[in-house]
Amino acid sequence: MRVHLLYADEAGESHWSDLTVSLQERSFAPPAKAIEISEPEAATHSLFLRLRAGWDEPIHPTPVRQTLICLRGEVEVTASDGEKRRIGPGDVWRMEDRHGKGHHTRVTSAEDFDCVIVQYD
Repeated sequence: MRVHLLYADEAGESHWSDLTVSLQERSFAPPAKAIEISEPEAATHSLFLRLRAGWDEPIHPTPVRQTLICLRGEVEVTASDGEKRRIGPGDVWRMEDRHGKGHHTRVTSAEDFDCVIVQYD
C-alpha cells in the first residue's frame, strides 16, 4: 500500500516521498477469516476537517505528525522544494514536516475538500 509522505530534512526543506506500508495476512476479528493488515500505530487524536472550495493557505509546517485521508474534493500541496502533489478521494497523506519551511496547500476542486485526520503526537 502506498502513502504520500511529506517530510523536512535537517535544513528545513520539505520534500515528497512515497511510503510503502507493509501488510501481512493475519487474524484481525475472529472468527472472520484472516485479512491483510498493517502493524498498529498508536494515535492520540482523530478529527474531521473541511477546507472550502477556493481555500488557499500561506506556507506552514504541520503542527504535529499526522495522517490525512481524503474523502472528497482535491488539494494541491507544494513542498518547499517546489514539488507538487495532488491529494484526492482515497489518497492518504502522511505529514511529518514539523519544522522548517513547511508546505503550501490549496483546494483545486470545485467542491469542498473533506478528510479525516489521525494525529500521533
